[in-house]
Amino acid sequence: MAASSSSVGNAEYTEEPATSVKFPKSVNLPDCSGPLSLLGTGYREKVFAIIGVKVYAAGFYVNPFMLKDLSPWKGKSSNEVEKDSAVFRSIYESALEKSLQIILVRDVDGKTFWDALDEAISPRLNAPTPVDDSALSTFRSIFQGRSLNKGTLILLTWLEPSKMLVSVSSNGLPTNSGAPIESLNVTRALFDVFFGESPVSPTLKASVAAGLASAL
Repeated sequence: MAASSSSVGNAEYTEEPATSVKFPKSVNLPDCSGPLSLLGTGYREKVFAIIGVKVYAAGFYVNPFMLKDLSPWKGKSSNEVEKDSAVFRSIYESALEKSLQIILVRDVDGKTFWDALDEAISPRLNAPTPVDDSALSTFRSIFQGRSLNKGTLILLTWLEPSKMLVSVSSNGLPTNSGAPIESLNVTRALFDVFFGESPVSPTLKASVAAGLASAL
């Protein structure tokens, strides 16, 4: 799969330009049916006292067989893909795996990381059910009380729309299954955080759109 136009790299890695974090172009992850291909990269920036501070780089991977289901967008420009919510909805609703790899570029307290994530997820949950609350509790427990140092990898892997695995590793890609989050509402809300109309990383969504336009 071709690297997106907003990324540069060699044959095996793509470098996220703003943070210089390198993402492998293909990864094998626990519980996935085969290797996943990198579709795009971006970064998350938080503003403190009007100064933008980069918090993490992110790379989005999909099962390459998913591209067959996205053929209706073949020939579309990256701008057309980026603005079409239907393409991202199709990616989310696909039964094939997709994964978001987050690599911290600064030290972050686990509670701070979760609070920022929860702040983005919660408004996207309309009347949370007990299943949603349980999933959020599991999600929260992964980050509470731990330090997330620069270089820490956080992996969010959607095995199917309603089931996601969450892994945190300080030694590269994890080899074991992560903690399961099983709630369609929560997994959909999290996907929307990154690929909805107001993404927390506009650079990631734009890069993924460019990667899709190139691959299709």
